[in-house]
Order: sequence, then C-alpha cells, then structure tokens
Amino acid sequence: MSCDHIFEQEDVGLRCGAVLPRVVTAYRTRGRLAADRCNVILITHGYTGGPEMIDNDSDNPDGWGELIGPGKAIDTDRYFVICPNVLASSYGSTNAASIDPATNRPYGSRFPGVAVADIVAGQRALLSHLGIERLVAVIGPSFGGAQVLQWGVDHPDAMKGLVPVITAPTMHGLDVAALKAELDAVPEFFHGDYYGRGDMTRHLAAKRIGGMHVFGADAALAARFPDPERRKAEIARLAQAWAQVFDANSLLIVGRAMESFDVRDRLSAIRVPLLYVLSRSDRLFPATLGPAIMKEMRAAGIDARFLEIDSDHGHFASSTDAGKWAEPLRAFLAEIDS
Repeated sequence: MSCDHIFEQEDVGLRCGAVLPRVVTAYRTRGRLAADRCNVILITHGYTGGPEMIDNDSDNPDGWGELIGPGKAIDTDRYFVICPNVLASSYGSTNAASIDPATNRPYGSRFPGVAVADIVAGQRALLSHLGIERLVAVIGPSFGGAQVLQWGVDHPDAMKGLVPVITAPTMHGLDVAALKAELDAVPEFFHGDYYGRGDMTRHLAAKRIGGMHVFGADAALAARFPDPERRKAEIARLAQAWAQVFDANSLLIVGRAMESFDVRDRLSAIRVPLLYVLSRSDRLFPATLGPAIMKEMRAAGIDARFLEIDSDHGHFASSTDAGKWAEPLRAFLAEIDS
C-alpha cells in the first residue's frame, strides 16, 4: 500500500539566491526497500499532479496505477517506488500557503522563485537521507519528464536509466505572465495573498475543465463514459475535486520553473540509457517533436530510444492508455537492471 511520509530540511538555498528556513517534502512510496537500497525507482509527477499518481487509483486520470504495482511494468514486488511532491506544489510540500517564520504568515506572493534544479536537489537530499545513493531509474511524465532530464544532467551517475515521458528538453510553451495577469484579474486572488481572504476554487475548477479538454480528457474518458453528458459531468467532478486541493500560487511558482527549464545545451552530460516517450495525439508535446529531439540526444552521445504511444488520449496517454507502452517500459527496466 502507499504511505505518506515527510522529510524536513533547514536553510535550503535556491538558485535565485533566496534561502528557505524550513522545507518540508511530502512523499509517497510503494513496494519494499531492499537491504542494499539498490532497488529504487524515483517517479516524478507533473505540473498539476502529485504523489498520488503512484496509487492504484483508477479514478485519477493522471494516475499510473496501471503501470505501478505487483507484477506490473514497474513491479513493486521487485522495486521500491518513491514519488515526492515537488517544492511549491500543493500536496504536502512547502509552498506559498506555508508559514513564513519571518512573518508568521503564509508566504503568499512573497514565495521565492524555484528552478527545476532546486526541485531535483531536494529530491536528491531526500534520497540521501534514506540512504539511497543510486537509483534504478528516474521516470516521469510532462513536468515530471523535465525533472527526469534535470536528474540526468545534474546527477549523471545517480541512476541506471532515464524515462522522460510526454515532455521535452525545454518547456517554453507556458506563458506565466499571461497566467499571472489572469489570476490577478480574479478579485478573490488578492494578487497571491488570498489565504483566509478569498476562495479560488470556482476559478480553478473552470480552468481545470479547459485544461483537461486540451489534455485529451474526452478521448481518455470515452470508454468509461460513452455518453457525452455523463463524460462532461465527470470532467467537471474531477476538476472540482482538484480545485479544492490545488493552490493557485502553485500554478505560478511551478509554472515559472517549467517556463525557465532548458537543458538542451547540457544533454551531453547524460551517461545512461534513456527511453523517450511521446503520445501520437498529444497537443502539448506532439509526437512530431520526436525525430528532432532524438537527433539532438544522439548527437549528444546519449544511448536514446524512442517510443510513440499509439493513443487517442492526448496528454493523458501515459496513464489512461498505459497498456500501450507498459511492455516496452518493462523491457527497458529489465535491460538496464540486468
């Protein structure tokens, strides 16, 4: 079963120059850690997701329950799987709603900028705390895939393989300035200092509904909800549940980390085999990116392989159509961990 855990650090320096006096990282695990601590797979979650993606939960369209578990592609009878919530996200880790010890009030709009390298440094500190020095693999979708690539360039000897999924070595597509202007126009947001003053749930739910349509939710949910009205209601239900948990400031802080992410000029640092996965129908990271990025990776000397998920499920393909890439993933893990 999944477990919730907390790791605490003090005086954590960020790439922007700020220092956070206290940083909490919430994380979830599945499987059992081997005595030699050499059976660990790190799963890195996406922009608006969290560690619950590793749960066996068919209700979560972002969830990887079909990939992770006993006998599955990421076999928890063999591997110890760990998924930390990224710094500034909304699932238990330190974020803008956390109390700033200097003011005894939530950070709000004053939360410092976070880079993907900061997120990975925190994950590395967590693993070191657990006595884990080398991973079998780092695997993650979308913004999680950015973390996978950051791991590869920052800690090239820390794993046997990398699996970046529905992602790219740079993620400049998000316009955070426009997102901030949109949020600032909502009276309940109070320019980020809305804790105890405003409720962003309604706005976030509406935004999530729009995002889910772009991600491919209609196709992903069609089999379970063939009736269009029931499918529309289900998307609204999922969006509402997400909006009640997710912090509007996390969209901005994690969004800026994603917007500034770019490891294209550092790909040659990667020293381990890499499986790069895209979805045929994804509108965010279309499969047409594959040839150019593979050429870039191979030119950088990476032992890179490419897999296209033949799915109509868009950005959700890695989760809701997991069966279409589970076996190649299993084979890749078997190869690097043989």
